[in-house]
Amino acid sequence: MTSEAGPMGPMGSDILHVDMDAFFAAVTLLGRPELRGQPVIIGGGPRGVVLSATYEARAYGVHSAMPLARARRLCPSALVLPPERDRYQEVSRRVMAVLRDVTPLVAPLSVDEAFLDVSGARRLFGTPVEIARMIRARVLADEGLTCSVGVAPTMFVAKIASTRCKPDGLLVVPPGDVLAFLHPLPTSALWGVGRATEAALDRLGLRTIGDIADCPLLTLRHALGDAAAQHLHALAHGRDERAVDPDTTEVSVSAEHTLSVDVAEADQLARELLRLSGQVARRLRARGRATRTVGIKIRFADFTTVTRARTLREPTDVSQEIYRTALALFREAGIAGRAVRLVGVRAANLTEAGATGHQLAIDERPAAWSQLDRATDAAGHRFGAGAVAPASLLPRQPPPPRAPKPHNP
Repeated sequence: MTSEAGPMGPMGSDILHVDMDAFFAAVTLLGRPELRGQPVIIGGGPRGVVLSATYEARAYGVHSAMPLARARRLCPSALVLPPERDRYQEVSRRVMAVLRDVTPLVAPLSVDEAFLDVSGARRLFGTPVEIARMIRARVLADEGLTCSVGVAPTMFVAKIASTRCKPDGLLVVPPGDVLAFLHPLPTSALWGVGRATEAALDRLGLRTIGDIADCPLLTLRHALGDAAAQHLHALAHGRDERAVDPDTTEVSVSAEHTLSVDVAEADQLARELLRLSGQVARRLRARGRATRTVGIKIRFADFTTVTRARTLREPTDVSQEIYRTALALFREAGIAGRAVRLVGVRAANLTEAGATGHQLAIDERPAAWSQLDRATDAAGHRFGAGAVAPASLLPRQPPPPRAPKPHNP
């Protein structure tokens, strides 16, 4: 692995992953230059979480998604500033424009990171290493921000490379060095390995990516199921067949909400899932997208988090279909009765709306629900978001007092 390459660069290492360094905190500090070099946390709300933190705060153990209260305990000297979401979006658009000046093959993962395929840009801009240097220099000059860039043969390896060279770094992984780069890393570095999967792998004695590569596929299948086993086994051998696709720039749409108080009542959580499902579906329709995979995120009072997802038979942008799937995932997770702090709904594996015909069971009413969604969208455009909502989301009112019965003396 190197940050330098030969005259033409490592052939086959044409995928770049550009990741802005502590993006939200860095953008906020552009307007507060006197705070540079100090621990700063971006977040807000009495029950909020850390959105971002400067590297000075991270040195104390602060990280994104951490409860603000805990972050304050870890780093009492940190200054907590509110997020500036509109500004983040504006700066993100300019950074993405820099990337698209290099190649049209840009696939953003979020507001602060993107993949590029620069194989067609070599003749104009030079080797992938030279292109990476050019991008880093221009982003710094134009925006006053640093970014880290991983250069590799595949998207998966490029993303790990950018993570390993943060902050303000550049790391190249030539094709011949991929396995030597991957195999010493912990299993948690693999896409798709969360706490539960990591624990299952650990029970098998598999603690590094190299361990997974050496493990018989049949053993992995017994422990993880066929799909997960195939996925992790391929990644552990450096195989990732995905191409950078600018048509899939938005990989998911999600909505989540931190509850004002911890909630254990199933009906109340179901109403929250309904509300969030409506938000996600509305955003999908506004973008002309549909989802093939619906997921939920549940964070408990002790800050442990459970995620579940299901792939649908056909893509959808219908609120009720997303809600039904989210509610089924919630019920099947067996977590009823536990105090919940945060609820989220996610639509992933997006496709163009209407690209696939929709076939449903007899008892489903897709046309009616879809028409209702469109009517709700129209009302929202005219009267504002939330003008129309399911009755179950309306504030509960106590029944009016009964009229006193006439008294007959």
